[in-house]
Amino acid sequence: MSGQIPETMRAVVLTGRTRAEDVHLTEVPVPHARPGWVLVRVRAFGLNHSEQILRQEEIDEPSIQKPVIPGIECAGEVADPADSGLAPGQRVVALMGGMGRSFDGSYAEYALLPADHVFPVESDLPWPELAAIPETCFTAWGSLFQGLRLERGESLLIRGATCALGYAALQLAKALGCRVVATTHKEAKLPLVACADEVVLDAGRLADGHAYADKALELVGAKTLLDTLRCMPRGGVVCDTGVLGGVFSLRQFNPISDIPNGVYLTGFHSNWPDRETMDAIFAFIAEHDLKPRIGAVFPFSRIRDALIAQDGGSVDGKIVVEV
Repeated sequence: MSGQIPETMRAVVLTGRTRAEDVHLTEVPVPHARPGWVLVRVRAFGLNHSEQILRQEEIDEPSIQKPVIPGIECAGEVADPADSGLAPGQRVVALMGGMGRSFDGSYAEYALLPADHVFPVESDLPWPELAAIPETCFTAWGSLFQGLRLERGESLLIRGATCALGYAALQLAKALGCRVVATTHKEAKLPLVACADEVVLDAGRLADGHAYADKALELVGAKTLLDTLRCMPRGGVVCDTGVLGGVFSLRQFNPISDIPNGVYLTGFHSNWPDRETMDAIFAFIAEHDLKPRIGAVFPFSRIRDALIAQDGGSVDGKIVVEV
């Protein structure tokens, strides 16, 4: 990377609940690097369901810094490394740790981010592909290998497999050598997961005495969690990671009666990435020549259109914004 750091930049700034149609770019000062923080020139970022929830609802919570620049992940270059040990111009990805909530995130031309959440990458992938990886693949990886402890030869049920996270989990599990059963509630989306070993049209109830797989990744969330638990054989494990169903908690949940005997329930929260895991993810992707499913790439000048597409569910695959 060359050139001086400008004094101002374009960014999306939220102060309250905001419809996609009302999102616009604002000129704001470029933040200054300081000890423990890295200034990253953002080259591209992916859109995530978490950011949609923030924009539509969660921003009202007192825990959210306001005004705030949203965005929980990005790919870019180090503009000012401060005391991080990174080099100016070095390719990096960054994710989570409070991005876009506790401090300003990636919907901007520059982002000031905690050094321990900025990871160097040795990759020649184009910026949109690189930006589609961090949050999606880290969450899929953690759910499969930390939450479920998935191993080669096992079978996996992915409930809600046609979202970007579901497809990433499908890719990883198939590359590992697992049998995968993928579900979607929309018949038109069945072809998106045709690479799965079995595809199931999900009408909201799967439990019928048939054990679909050894382990399950629940991406619909609390809305179908109890049904997913009832799908599992003795010794089966369910990892609850997503909230696609729009239900965030279970009312009157009774673990003794609601978790079948011999079935295990766990979860995964992606707020704590680390260098070892990120290195392992990129090595696995390179080894198996995996490509993220990108549904659309928008220029930053069309961030409003990208968010309208996200809210409308009109894009199959990850939406990426190139800055």
